[in-house]
Amino acid sequence: MIKPHGSEQLRPLYVDDAAVIEEAEGLPALLLNSAAAANAVMLGAGYFTPLSGYMNIADAMSVADNMYTTESLFWPVPILNRTHDISSIQGAERIALRDPNVAGNPVLAVQQVAAIEILSDEQLQHMTAKVFHSSSTDHPGVQTFQGLGKYVISGPIQVLNYSYFATEFPDTFRTAVQIREQIKRNGWQKVVAFQTRNPMHRAHEELCKMALEILAADGVLIHMLLGKLKPGDIPADVRDAAIRKMVELYFPKNTALITGYGFDMLYAGPREAVLHAVFRQNCGCSHLIVGRDHAGVGSFYGPFDAQTIFDEEVPAGALAIEIFKADNTAYSRKLDRVVMMRDAPDHTPEDFVNLSGTKVRELLSAGKELPLEFARPEVAHILMDYYQKQSP
Repeated sequence: MIKPHGSEQLRPLYVDDAAVIEEAEGLPALLLNSAAAANAVMLGAGYFTPLSGYMNIADAMSVADNMYTTESLFWPVPILNRTHDISSIQGAERIALRDPNVAGNPVLAVQQVAAIEILSDEQLQHMTAKVFHSSSTDHPGVQTFQGLGKYVISGPIQVLNYSYFATEFPDTFRTAVQIREQIKRNGWQKVVAFQTRNPMHRAHEELCKMALEILAADGVLIHMLLGKLKPGDIPADVRDAAIRKMVELYFPKNTALITGYGFDMLYAGPREAVLHAVFRQNCGCSHLIVGRDHAGVGSFYGPFDAQTIFDEEVPAGALAIEIFKADNTAYSRKLDRVVMMRDAPDHTPEDFVNLSGTKVRELLSAGKELPLEFARPEVAHILMDYYQKQSP
């Protein structure tokens, strides 16, 4: 199986240690923001191997500038613990990090404080522009990132639990350790990962099947984001149900592994695509599907920026995982099957069955069926039920 990134073995930061749990209750405490809490979950689960905790400003700026830490580890986005208020932890060497996403704010992790630094406005703007390729506060990722606070608390962490992900999604949330173990049990050697923050329609289904066939892969990891999204996106539990139904009915047996990971969407386009590749390598995947506008939002990125970054900015040998480059897929009326649009140069837009997200929501909210060429009916009915409950 493919090696983890930057390490011979995974380095999950989760600890099951009664002494640390007891110690945490008496430590000075910091209430995390959701972004820092998600970083802790990813560190605990081994997804962010080989990092030992949160970065300092020097590492964050180096990563933003050239995708390397100051110690020459390839890494695409800063992994930070930022806050607006350090009054509760000033002078402390070890602190308890409390979870903002669980009632009662239980301790999520314990951090050894290496440094508390102040991020200047200039550094924040520079980092934002490099990571998001934008400084516009109309960009939801930029808006979130710029509002996380000026204090940067760096240092190694010990993670005590997986926040709400393990309890709310017990059948879906899996650590990188668990995914590697399952891939090994399945006897898979070549595994292609499919990233999703949306339900999967026919085009997504067929794209996974195309990748399986073209790569002669043993299986596909359908890996869904379970964390925070922008307003209007479909909740994780609905996506989970829709994807499970699709795989149950329409995938060959024992070819798809449905899992989820505990992270908030960054909407960072190309840089986030590279992060997706890093932690899918840590999961044991040999390939990652990178499609049109992968991890993008609105019109902030070009349609294939998330593919070209691997050719133009990711140094050779920086990653062991390979990229499967995909175009938009859609049902061809001419060919009576789903195709990648680049493989059908003789087609006009009218030759494809393509619906906008707005049109899909309108049809489902009205209780109208989606075209069979666009969505499996069993999947569409799950989404229809959700949208009709949202209607006034």
